[in-house]
Amino acid sequence: MSKGTIFVVVGPSGAGKDSVMNHARGRKASDGNIRFVRRYITRPKEAGGEDHIPVDHAGFSDLAASGKLALHWQAHGLFYGIPADTLDDLDAGKVLVVNGSRAALPVFRDVYGDSLKVVLVTAPPALLAERLAARGRESAESILKRLERSGELGDESIADIVIVNDGAIDVAGNRFADFMCTSLATA
Repeated sequence: MSKGTIFVVVGPSGAGKDSVMNHARGRKASDGNIRFVRRYITRPKEAGGEDHIPVDHAGFSDLAASGKLALHWQAHGLFYGIPADTLDDLDAGKVLVVNGSRAALPVFRDVYGDSLKVVLVTAPPALLAERLAARGRESAESILKRLERSGELGDESIADIVIVNDGAIDVAGNRFADFMCTSLATA
């Protein structure tokens, strides 16, 4: 049984998961017990988005085969992986925050068990579409597919908290940081 807690932040593309996490990171910067985990992603660094560890497909396969990933999944033509040292951090009582995937939550639950807290960040569909278009990384067709997928996953029942990020980032970011504090105080 792990002593720490892992907050996995999930939600549709364009919901602002990274922005919410970055705001909470700013509030928790002085807490050495909290680690904001960088994922391995088969996406080049220059493609933008979250601060991740870029890796090519062969390198990703090597990481998975050598046990250096606690878990991994595929979505949107990319591979994502969470470093295996997160398990050691949890055993040491650390608090972890990671950008996850709704579709991969069963694997997160298998790996992290009762240490897992799910944070769903979402926004109204029109705002999601606007944010995705502003990123400039996808075609209108790809954006539409992402939006359709976001409605298929039955979101709210999977989460310990739902944060609607449709206004100032400090509102959603503070809600997440406050939820972390409350969850840890009652753990």
